[in-house]
Amino acid sequence: MQEDGQHKSGFVNIVGNPNVGKSTLMNRLVGEKISIITSKAQTTRHRIIGIVNEPGYQIVYSDTPGVLRPNYKLQESMLNFSLSALDDADVLLYVTDTVETIDKNDDFLAKVQKTTVPVLLLVNKIDLIRQSELEAMVEQWHALLPKADIFPVSALNNFNIDALKKRILGLLPPSPPYFEKDALTDKPARFFVTEIIREKALLYYQKEVPYSIEVVVEEFKEEAKLLRIRAVIMVERESQKGIVIGHKGAALKKLGMTARKDIERFFDKKVFLELYVKVEKDWRDRDTMLRTFGYRLD
Repeated sequence: MQEDGQHKSGFVNIVGNPNVGKSTLMNRLVGEKISIITSKAQTTRHRIIGIVNEPGYQIVYSDTPGVLRPNYKLQESMLNFSLSALDDADVLLYVTDTVETIDKNDDFLAKVQKTTVPVLLLVNKIDLIRQSELEAMVEQWHALLPKADIFPVSALNNFNIDALKKRILGLLPPSPPYFEKDALTDKPARFFVTEIIREKALLYYQKEVPYSIEVVVEEFKEEAKLLRIRAVIMVERESQKGIVIGHKGAALKKLGMTARKDIERFFDKKVFLELYVKVEKDWRDRDTMLRTFGYRLD
């Protein structure tokens, strides 16, 4: 328990532009791989919760999609997830890095400036910049967010993460836990299967193809020593279906093999994985399909 005997709990929401390292940070803070990570923008589509439990506190971390100006309804949903994270946070982690320009997304930054909750500004990837440049960058951010605590970090190299965790804990309000004390996330097991498969698609396919993919788990059957999973990879066009399957099914086989290994690691169990590919025309712009896939449209 805490020194004053009070249990602490709170929602710590991670926001920022695409590709600044939010998902790497999330996994580092939670201590488990909750969010999928690739070098491509728009890897995270949903708001994903990871829960850290100790006897005296519960921290509910929330990873959100990178903030961008929407070009289709799926991206509108992703932006809604990010905006909602401004409204229900006890602590807000605004993540930037040493690569992006400070004025990259003024509209979203203006919303962060207006928030009344404590803001911790994280300047990630500090291993890519000289100390003098970092100091100048910190001064610029201090002028934009004068009330924020600024933490130069390297999520990849675990630099300054312990100090960040300590500050987060200090900002948590007294509260009973929001979730069961053995919970790791609010997402069902099927969700992580879809995310692992989608991560492999982002790694293996080029151009627009991985962004046109959604994964649906049709069967998730847990046996004594085996998980039987049947999943469908949705694409928007017939040409994309051909690319995902590949010559004589080689591309789909490679995707399935590597996804299965990661799913086995995640569940610590042998997995039998069946993958199919289906065309669902323009699903990224169809309300009914987006709601079916769990995206927020309001």
